[in-house]
Amino acid sequence: MKGIMVVGTTSHAGKSFLTTAICRILSRRGWQVTPFKGQNMALNAYVTPSGGEMGYAQAVQAWAAGITPRVEMNPILLKPQGNMTSQVIIKGKAEGITNASDYYEKYFDLGWKAIATSLHRLGMEFDLVVCEGAGSPAEINLKHRDLTNMRVAKYLNASTLLVVDIDRGGAFAHVVGTLALLEPDERSLIKGIIINKFRGQRSLLDSGISWLENYTGIPVVGVIPWTDIILPAEDSLSLLEHNSKKTQSETKISIIRLPRISNFTDFDPLDAEPSVAMKYVDLKDNLGYPDAVILPGTKTTIADLKALHDSGMAAQLKEYAAAGGVILGICGGYQILGQKVCDPLQLEGSEAEYQGLNILPLFTTITTEKVTRQRQVNSTYPQKGLPITGYEIHQGVSKMLDFPTESYLSLFDDPSLGLVSESLSIWGCYLHGVFDNSPWRRIWLNHLRHRRGLGSLPTGIANYREQREIMLNSVADLVEQYVNLSSVLPKS
Repeated sequence: MKGIMVVGTTSHAGKSFLTTAICRILSRRGWQVTPFKGQNMALNAYVTPSGGEMGYAQAVQAWAAGITPRVEMNPILLKPQGNMTSQVIIKGKAEGITNASDYYEKYFDLGWKAIATSLHRLGMEFDLVVCEGAGSPAEINLKHRDLTNMRVAKYLNASTLLVVDIDRGGAFAHVVGTLALLEPDERSLIKGIIINKFRGQRSLLDSGISWLENYTGIPVVGVIPWTDIILPAEDSLSLLEHNSKKTQSETKISIIRLPRISNFTDFDPLDAEPSVAMKYVDLKDNLGYPDAVILPGTKTTIADLKALHDSGMAAQLKEYAAAGGVILGICGGYQILGQKVCDPLQLEGSEAEYQGLNILPLFTTITTEKVTRQRQVNSTYPQKGLPITGYEIHQGVSKMLDFPTESYLSLFDDPSLGLVSESLSIWGCYLHGVFDNSPWRRIWLNHLRHRRGLGSLPTGIANYREQREIMLNSVADLVEQYVNLSSVLPKS
């Protein structure tokens, strides 16, 4: 089996960006390639056609490679849920909840078996496996139990690229320090260094590159300039710098930054709308009166519901709703909008029942069964008959109360997927990826625009996946222009 590996000196150095670009570059050259990340810790997840969960970043990389995402591309997914614990998902299925120390005791051998068998299966089907590491390969306190970085590279004997973010400062020290902390057999696999996010005149870097190549004996195979192209993020740290800088926007949408926010990739299509300014609002911020507020998904509904109440944001949301504001809740956000959340088995908390925001006439029961499935339905609102695709990831069943004070309508032809108030001000659904459906998204945005007397946006546009294709090609074009991959590609 043939593979190449991308590791980074730090988190957010550009590993996912580079892996995605390589998948698209090689696919365009006629290679049958697949992405792979042995273990990913992220709350942005995707559901495969078979109903398995995997990291959303690896799904994007699969699309870059021109293939269908599958769980073997990310055999271990860890979904943090607070209190230093994570849900462990192996080959797409939830295996349990554990803390860091118990994880390596209980799941290390099982995890490596899942990684090895996944690599074997992918290696049988594809010309090349493009592997991505996690964090840094040189964390000396974690190396003995690292399932993601050089253990995978050594298993495949994979030529490896080391990428560094020069925009952070200290890039040369990061490279030299990382290499110094690798074992000789690990270091021998590093075939090229890539400097990422460079700003300024390239010639000013030449003396530093010459020194680095002479000192390490490893060529610098690329200097990628700073770019505004943003791929879907893996974790919520990226949201700290994510607020829109658009100056000509006409519609303002605020997304509540829940402590355990998940699947905020749902909002990438909104962020791509030129007329929309998207803002993430912390729980202690002033909500104000945007055109719409979105309550996103959350890994643990009850903990984030309590955080909303404790911070005062719950009161702000209820005041906003009472004043006629538009609120949309997705997945856990949908559950939070209800009257109550029941947890009879105390899976998420120490009490059997919690008060929701009481904005939707809904009650939710947290259950042991986790729903993970792709969906194809038709819309009922804001326009009837639109074909909608998306996916569900939730642990809980929601039902409408028998006697609501206002009429509520089903959002889709499957009533279990979501509701909207008759006034079209309160919306909620279980469907991730709903905004990827461009006609539905534009009609929903037009509803917001009409409330302010603005004209309609065109609705006969292609779905977001076509915009994503343009973005993936742009990423590949950039990397292909500035990086020489010949040092890591198999010779035959």
